[in-house]
Amino acid sequence: MTLEGFFYAAPRAAVAFSGGTDSAFLLWAAKKYGCDVHAYYVKTAFQPEFELQDAKRLTEELGIPMTVIREDILAVPEAAANGPERCYYCKRALFTKIWEKVRSDGHTLLLDGTNVSDDAGDRPGMRALKELEVRSPLRECGITKAEVRRMSKAAGIFTWDKPAYACLATRIPTGMKITEEDLKRVEKAEILLEEMGFTDFRVRLLPEGARLQFTEGQVAQAVEKRREICSLLTPLFPAVLLDLEDRKPSA
Repeated sequence: MTLEGFFYAAPRAAVAFSGGTDSAFLLWAAKKYGCDVHAYYVKTAFQPEFELQDAKRLTEELGIPMTVIREDILAVPEAAANGPERCYYCKRALFTKIWEKVRSDGHTLLLDGTNVSDDAGDRPGMRALKELEVRSPLRECGITKAEVRRMSKAAGIFTWDKPAYACLATRIPTGMKITEEDLKRVEKAEILLEEMGFTDFRVRLLPEGARLQFTEGQVAQAVEKRREICSLLTPLFPAVLLDLEDRKPSA
């Protein structure tokens, strides 16, 4: 099946839009192939503000309506507890909320941007999508992440080379309860490092402080700028640690 064929059979749809590369391309394809599409973005404490701004920019550029749903994800006990199945409970809660809004708007089809490169066996959240009957056209059509980036670039979509950005909850160690204060500290730290020129990095929260992970080539840069980094981040964390292992670039 092709995306053109998919949207020919599905002329009206709702898309759960994250602001990332995959769902951005899905929205573009839906519009290109004549689908009456509406984007739905869920804003929680797990999503940094820049993702929402990217989502607004993309939908405005494509001329696609977007509804922002605000949800207190930390009110979901299993999500806040941050156990090994956190992603499942989070996805199930958020997509249940999206479905409520989607159905009230008269939609019967909800899509997401999962592609064929995503490993279903390693993503408990994908189990929730299956249970809630959320369809993934990119996956169904056999489209890989690399193909999404290539076609997005050709289409002029600004997210074509945007690094994959796992939600802020992934910065908290499994088993450590997630608080809004900790999420804000991590988000603030990542904003400060981005302003210093670092890209595609992670700030991992630890009981004793924060561990910084940089891709190859940026570790040496971080060592050179260690005094500046410490001056910016020590107000946020009791200790700032540098991981000397190169972080693999996000797909």
